[in-house]
Amino acid sequence: MMARSFQPDLPAAASEGPHRLNLLLSYGGWREEPAVSQLPRLLEPMGIRSVEARTGEQAASIIRELPVHIAVVDLALPLGGTRTTSAGGVRTLQLLRRLECPPPVIVIRPVEPSPRAHARGLSDALREGAFSVLDYPMRLETMLEVFRRILKRHYADLWPAS
Repeated sequence: MMARSFQPDLPAAASEGPHRLNLLLSYGGWREEPAVSQLPRLLEPMGIRSVEARTGEQAASIIRELPVHIAVVDLALPLGGTRTTSAGGVRTLQLLRRLECPPPVIVIRPVEPSPRAHARGLSDALREGAFSVLDYPMRLETMLEVFRRILKRHYADLWPAS
């Protein structure tokens, strides 16, 4: 996988190579070989650096240290190193929304137990500023289409200036 796991010296590495767009890619680890694991390999040749966060704490560090142009937030993301709570995804959404220039956010959420919980979860994600909300299991083609819409709407079909 070409995604770069967060390292404390990442900002110094941000100027390396032809990357023009930083993608925060959070993943709660709900299954092996998810579709999101294919994204870095597909997007790297287009100049998109995928920075992976496996916990809410890692996502918060990335948000503080690196300009994030697009974020994929998994609501099943644990806050810390343990899987006892999935509050890391919600916390990451809140941090991104509070940025001076919040990036467009794609929310990936688990299957809800009831239609009411499904509607409430969708409403909550949109209230937190999500550009798009996708349910598990997520299709890679759908994710790529959402990226295309983000570039068109937020960046006028152009790459953002770093």
